[in-house]
Amino acid sequence: MTEKEKARKGLLYDNNHDKELLAERMRAKELCFDYNHLRPSQIVERNEILKELLGKTKSNFLIEQPFVCDQGYNIEIGENFYCNHNSVMLDAAKITFGDNVFIAPNCGFYTAGHPLDREQRNKGLEIAYPITIGNNVWIGGGVSILPGITIGNDAVIGAGSVVTKDIPSGVIAVGNPCRVLREITESDRDKYARE
Repeated sequence: MTEKEKARKGLLYDNNHDKELLAERMRAKELCFDYNHLRPSQIVERNEILKELLGKTKSNFLIEQPFVCDQGYNIEIGENFYCNHNSVMLDAAKITFGDNVFIAPNCGFYTAGHPLDREQRNKGLEIAYPITIGNNVWIGGGVSILPGITIGNDAVIGAGSVVTKDIPSGVIAVGNPCRVLREITESDRDKYARE
């Protein structure tokens, strides 16, 4: 079994010495470098690089610069996807975003983790568990989402949260560790002034 196959199965794998994984990361980092050095107005060129880099895109998306990821091909974004500045996606495993996902600045999506055992960690072994973000999710600024997390549809994650456990649909969740604060209700429609 290759190191890449081990990673896909959620097993310990060597991400630091495997030539295939090293080459894939270098390719992604080169594309991220190119992306981050385009002018913000070069939308067509930016989207072309993202379509080459990411595993799946739809027609309407915007990822603000700078953006970095590990492999790129493990990231799938839905329709009407927006990701603000300074996003980091460590996509050793799949990161899947639904439709209408909005991500504030300085957020991290970390599928990769290291063993607690120092001998395994010092050998360069890692684990990778997928992250799944549902439809209509808003993730506030400075949020960290850890390996293996699922966030349900229509959820809001408060700024600065560290998401260590799954978050159900239709809730506001905040904190470190991130916990459900309350359900989103009809009264939330009237929270902000309108014409």
